[in-house]
Amino acid sequence: MNFIHKHPYQPFIPKNATKLIVGTLPPPRFSNGILKKGDVDFCYGSIDGQLWKILNKIFNLNLKFETTEFAIQQRKSFLEANNIGICDIVESCIRKKIEASDIGMQQVKLRNLIFYLQKSPKIDTLLLTGGNSKNGPEYHLRKLLKNLNIELTPINFETPRIHQFQLKKRIIKSVSLTAPSGAANRAVGSNPTYKLLKKKNPSFNTFDFRVLQYKEFFI
Repeated sequence: MNFIHKHPYQPFIPKNATKLIVGTLPPPRFSNGILKKGDVDFCYGSIDGQLWKILNKIFNLNLKFETTEFAIQQRKSFLEANNIGICDIVESCIRKKIEASDIGMQQVKLRNLIFYLQKSPKIDTLLLTGGNSKNGPEYHLRKLLKNLNIELTPINFETPRIHQFQLKKRIIKSVSLTAPSGAANRAVGSNPTYKLLKKKNPSFNTFDFRVLQYKEFFI
């Protein structure tokens, strides 16, 4: 029996947002409302995910990882203070089995990301939490822009890949960050920069690599 996986959260975009975090869908348990210990009932709230752990490290936020209103408000306050919004690009999909992989998404329905960008004229950077592999954020951004005849122009081919597109008179940059999930660790391990840093410092790990990468674009 197919599982309809709907996004449980509306976009969270502060009034003066200049950056927008764009992913796909949180794990299905967030849609079902059956959370694990340590989950936060908010965007990227999975205890297994790394986004908030990375931001916690970069900004020294002292975040709580628990299913409480306080933990939600900590994250919202950080986003508002730093003019960062979150608007995942997928509204819903069909899954053959209940799991969280992007590759397992079928009959994907996208959110109208352009509508949200038009409502938030100060946003100039999209921080994609994943690349151009099938059903990843960049993959769906390409699809969305192609349908609107908007060209996505490459700026940097190295990881993280950077592109830009024009929305009326605005230039918007997209940065395809290494996904903040354990599934992306293999790709990190084969990254030449990671290998070099690991050689210099054997205790350097995949989490440290993401912290360095994300810091450049979040600060």
